[in-house]
Amino acid sequence: MTAPLFLRACRGETTERAPLWLMRQAGRYLPEYRQVRAGVSFLELCKTPKLAVEVTLQPIRRFGFDAAILFSDLLVPLEAMGLAVEFTDEGPRLPQPVRTPADLGRLATFDPAARTGFVLETIAGARRELGDTPLIGFAGAPFTVATYAIEGKTSKGFGETKKFFYREPEAAHRLLALIGEATRDYLVAQVRAGAQAVQLFDSWVGVLSAEDFETYALPPTAALVAALRATGVPVIYFGNGAAAILDRVARVGADVYGVDWRLPIDEARARLGGARAVQGNLDPAVLLGPAAEIERRAREIVRRGGKRGHVFNLGHGITPDVPIEAVEALVAAVRSC
Repeated sequence: MTAPLFLRACRGETTERAPLWLMRQAGRYLPEYRQVRAGVSFLELCKTPKLAVEVTLQPIRRFGFDAAILFSDLLVPLEAMGLAVEFTDEGPRLPQPVRTPADLGRLATFDPAARTGFVLETIAGARRELGDTPLIGFAGAPFTVATYAIEGKTSKGFGETKKFFYREPEAAHRLLALIGEATRDYLVAQVRAGAQAVQLFDSWVGVLSAEDFETYALPPTAALVAALRATGVPVIYFGNGAAAILDRVARVGADVYGVDWRLPIDEARARLGGARAVQGNLDPAVLLGPAAEIERRAREIVRRGGKRGHVFNLGHGITPDVPIEAVEALVAAVRSC
């Protein structure tokens, strides 16, 4: 039996067309998502497997994407590690961030079945409904998760994170290693529950210099990727804003590299050392434009991505203001190439 298109592309195989899925494809741009979300808080949605399965399936039903991605949140593991996490209208908040070496005593690795069993139940439930459509599990990469632990919220300048790294480098390395170990166990559990690929989101890695990436982000991420690859499922690493350091990013050791829109995808692949597979990389804002422009840009990315090891995606998550018709135009354009 032939493997699904998405998994073949992740392995670097030549495929008849580029498989397509979108980051944040289950979310606020969908009216059916908004209907579910109206009755529960975001955290309740993540922690209620029946609802999380429904939301995971919604974009597959509507658009027939070539892969589904687990509906959850990057901060679920941090809560399981011992940090309080709150979700507000302004975004996530951690009321007691990690700011000193002593604060590390409040964090620990965890048993995924005991602390995040709702995630594993969602994966198992989604797999039962998805048929031949692969399911992607995910987590945040160590550096990105560490920024939330240190900043206590989404940041622009990441001043607290960098201050902690520069003033307490030993503690910073311990924090990153601890997050990496917890994330390893969490994602291995996702694979055992039925995830057929996993993606690491390094959403904020673009704020690092090349030296700081090599010093802080690379070691725990490479160790995590190696452990995940040992499970036999494809590992996707998405480093947002990392165009200037793609030669370093290539040392992460992933099967697939997700790239943002800041470089043409063939140039990004070249800077990654001819990576076996790449994912991306339409600017999400293009989906706010006319259908003709969406189609033109999508076709250009498909042309540059080629037939070997290219998974079509956005260069970041789809935004809530994107009209359904724009996604329909994108899907039609990619599938016609």
